[in-house]
Amino acid sequence: MAAGNERSMKALKELWKRAENSLCADCGKPDPDWASSTLGVFICLSCSGIHRNIPSISKVKSLKMDYWDDAQVQFLAKHGNAVTKAIYEAHIPIYYYQPTYNDCQVLREQWIRAKYERKEFTEPGKQLPYSDGVKEGILWKRGRDNGQFLPRKFLLSEREGCLKYFTKQDAKEPKINVKIDVINATFQPEKIGNPNGLQITYLKDNKTRNIFVYHESGKEVVDWFNAIRSVQFHYLKVAFPIASDNEIKNRLTRNFLKEGYMEKTGPKQREAFKKRWFTLDHRRLMYFKDPLDAFAKGEVFVGSGENGYSVQKGLPSGTQGNFSWHYGITIVTPDREYLFTCETETDQLEWVRAFTSVINQAMTPQEYASKCLDAVSFPS
Repeated sequence: MAAGNERSMKALKELWKRAENSLCADCGKPDPDWASSTLGVFICLSCSGIHRNIPSISKVKSLKMDYWDDAQVQFLAKHGNAVTKAIYEAHIPIYYYQPTYNDCQVLREQWIRAKYERKEFTEPGKQLPYSDGVKEGILWKRGRDNGQFLPRKFLLSEREGCLKYFTKQDAKEPKINVKIDVINATFQPEKIGNPNGLQITYLKDNKTRNIFVYHESGKEVVDWFNAIRSVQFHYLKVAFPIASDNEIKNRLTRNFLKEGYMEKTGPKQREAFKKRWFTLDHRRLMYFKDPLDAFAKGEVFVGSGENGYSVQKGLPSGTQGNFSWHYGITIVTPDREYLFTCETETDQLEWVRAFTSVINQAMTPQEYASKCLDAVSFPS
């Protein structure tokens, strides 16, 4: 028995070393140390917790701590991440968002359930709840003024190329009607205070408007998210007929590069620094008095280095404004300098890294045309 167990463990380690099994099959996290003995995939600890919630589909075991018998090891050998992915990920729509280990729980859980429990991607042309080109339903929306979440009817239409919401179920006219190509959606469970919290942003008069929603069902809110991506994808395919599918995919919803609190001063650089919530959405740096504000109090365009933009650690010598945080950042633009302070050195380094990643990218013609946003400076 001992010899058999030793043989099984040796075989298991060899399987574990294969390149195809070096990343979690579900989120891509390196060095997964769990596996499903019924699906044959190598997964990380976090994803194994999700698999445990669907025991009729997946039974998980630790590769380090649990006993694996010969039959289970042989099953892993016949499958593994590459074979199993070829089955369960055979027909993923190009617009479907495949989460990584950096994404929130609801996205990762619904991705795993979509693959193995609902088998949404095993057959070509399968009718999916987010692929119809239209979606209608109730989402709980945060009120702009009172902060209360109330049920609101939302309607997404590929034919009309827009997203609408209505304050009443029987309302004929929508409260908003937003073109699909100016919409972004990103999950924000911590900020919204709900595990299924979704932030929908859109441009209105060249300024960003935020809407915060959630649904009690994780599946429903992720279906909404992928329905938005589906409608966007098909809209952009018509608008940019020569663009490749991957080029269009990269223009769909995006996560913010960085969010968090910093202190800021006004354009004269003599005003007291005030604590504000900042969001860096690619080349838009916006600040809010509260993270759940509907509108930014100010925003600035962050261009590329070749166009005169740079970021520096620290503040200019002689900065007069009073500030309580001491890890400074200076954003240099062709027109002026913007001064910020961070609470910790870690925050400072993360913000500098995020700004640098944007500044190091060459500007597209569309971004260059929109650099007039730089004129929308931070008021004092």
